[in-house]
Amino acid sequence: MHDISELELRGVPGMFVASDQFVDAANAQSTSLGFASVARVFTPHPIQDRTDDEMVAYADAAFDEILASITATDPE
Repeated sequence: MHDISELELRGVPGMFVASDQFVDAANAQSTSLGFASVARVFTPHPIQDRTDDEMVAYADAAFDEILASITATDPE
């Protein structure tokens, strides 16, 4: 989260991907860093014991949302 906030401060679009087990932690940390609206995409949890094919499926499922997050324009 610190890396993403640093990128955003430098004007580089940033977002993060995490498994859905970390939704509450991501919300708390992004809020505490002053970046409550930082883009994020969550995948199913757990990931550590997934096969390569399962990980590819997770990535494929999240791809459009990730792409939209990093290419979105700031309305300000």
